[in-house]
Amino acid sequence: MIPENSEKALLEGLAINDRKAVETIYRQNFNMVQALILNNNGSADDAKDVFQEAMIVLYEKARSGNFELNCQLKTFVYSVCRRLWLKRLQQQNRYASPGDSMEAVVAVDDDLEAHEQRNAEFEMMENAINHLGEPCKSLLEAYYLQKQNMQVIAANFGYTNADNAKNQKYKCLMRLKKIFFSQYKNGKTDG
Repeated sequence: MIPENSEKALLEGLAINDRKAVETIYRQNFNMVQALILNNNGSADDAKDVFQEAMIVLYEKARSGNFELNCQLKTFVYSVCRRLWLKRLQQQNRYASPGDSMEAVVAVDDDLEAHEQRNAEFEMMENAINHLGEPCKSLLEAYYLQKQNMQVIAANFGYTNADNAKNQKYKCLMRLKKIFFSQYKNGKTDG
């Protein structure tokens, strides 16, 4: 979590158009906004447009001098982007809002919390993969990321046949699962 005074410094930097502050806000928030847009009928270009609009809103509020942030900066950015996107979907008739209300189907905090939970789980999975060791790590990457078939994996890893490679892949998956869930149970995302 970012300390409150750091967020205040970011807003002050944004108000004077400080490049470092703008880049920091972008780096800390864009992926979250992009996930929101992509998961709700949007494209990467839509995400860039909406984020840019939100940055303008934030910039104008920061410049006003009387803007008081009463939540985390990421919550504010997410909320603004969400409202902008819902408004755009409504204008394009791609979103039928219940009644006249533009309020969320899911509360912003719940949505943000789910996003943060997924990020934490991805971090735990990456950590588990890093603790997996060789040859399991390379074997799983060859199969799942490089999309190699079992014959190719058997040849590359020195297994006698594709069935042996498949059995080893299964053992590696079980080992990865064990590492991941032991970390998950302990809520551990660091090394």
